[in-house]
Amino acid sequence: MTSWLGVRTTTATMAAVAAAFIFSIATQGQTQTPPAYKAPRLPYGAAPNLNGTWQVANTANWDLQDHQGARSPILAMGGWGAIPPGLSVVDGNEIPYKPEALAKKKENLQKRLELDPEMKCYLPGVPRAIYMPYPFKIVQTPTQMLMSFSYAATTRVIDMTKVPKAPVDTWMGYSSGKWDGDTLVVESRGFNDRTWFDRAGNYHSAALRVVERFTPMSADVLNYEATMTDPSVFTRPWKISMPLYRRVGRDAELLEFNCVEYVEEMMYGDLVKKPTK
Repeated sequence: MTSWLGVRTTTATMAAVAAAFIFSIATQGQTQTPPAYKAPRLPYGAAPNLNGTWQVANTANWDLQDHQGARSPILAMGGWGAIPPGLSVVDGNEIPYKPEALAKKKENLQKRLELDPEMKCYLPGVPRAIYMPYPFKIVQTPTQMLMSFSYAATTRVIDMTKVPKAPVDTWMGYSSGKWDGDTLVVESRGFNDRTWFDRAGNYHSAALRVVERFTPMSADVLNYEATMTDPSVFTRPWKISMPLYRRVGRDAELLEFNCVEYVEEMMYGDLVKKPTK
């Protein structure tokens, strides 16, 4: 038999060619699953090395949920204070508020210029400190993880050996950590009720418990997840997730953004002695 290429072939040869062609079509687009990324280890232990300067690239600090762009709440600020549009980082794009708590969230949004702790340079709380639009640094030791944030000179100390007790409620809570394979799992409690999750007024009570997961996806990317549980405000636990990116340039150096001095009048203006006539 002569093929359309003018080459003499046998029936068996043509059948083999046809079978190979069909197999190639059936497997087209299929790729082998790459092996899971294995993070480098610390030189003084078996724990994954998460040291470095990290930062998000999203608009979660403005609003955790889907939101459109909007003008600044202060009209005179124009484009400087405009709200950038963004996609939700909340699983299902739903924060499960209790009805009365949802009303409080809406009130927070309306009064955000006077109520949002970020406006007064207060400590941002957890998990908000992670996804503010400023870098933060992770420094590891065998027994502790230090997170140092550019914004408001904020710090977190995560104890990897025991669960610290919370003698008093604080802005950043008390955190303990453990390793689940290559994933750093951090549980935090002992918060006060004065921090928000974003500028949209999403909030919590002092009963908040946060469980975070930091998973290396590549040399320069961490997958970040945080699950919030607060029975005083929400009907069930809910989760956010986003990538964190390593800063690798000269700007990876962590600079201090101590904004208190810029908002002293807003923070302490009511304490200033009024002049008398």
